[in-house]
Amino acid sequence: MWALTPRQSIERECAHRGRADVVAGCVRLITGQDVDPALLLALGGPAAEKFLDGEEHADTYWLRVWGVRGLLWAGDGSQLDAVRTALDDEAWRVRELAAKVVARHLMGEALDQVAALSRDPVARVRVAGARAVQVLTQAHA
Repeated sequence: MWALTPRQSIERECAHRGRADVVAGCVRLITGQDVDPALLLALGGPAAEKFLDGEEHADTYWLRVWGVRGLLWAGDGSQLDAVRTALDDEAWRVRELAAKVVARHLMGEALDQVAALSRDPVARVRVAGARAVQVLTQAHA
């Protein structure tokens, strides 16, 4: 059992290693690069432990999910390229969280991409995209 919420764990890791380092690690995960095990555990919690066994895994999209989740709580909106990459990810959980990052950080430059999520095959992604469009247009971002 994980005693922290993901947000608490990410904030703790930011306090420990610095926000810029955490954000850089999140971007590395989104783009398919490795990060150190401690950061992976801070972003993914106990579920991340299995990815440290050196074995091949079919569900490595979780690494990108955790990278995007890290940007949700530690990012500042300047990670546009990584978020755009995540909005086009093959895994729906990555796309859904990326839309939430766009909304939270008022990333108006991604408006066209989140609007395009209205045609996503997964309802949760469509909802997150519609919310992001609403937040961006209301904020005139």
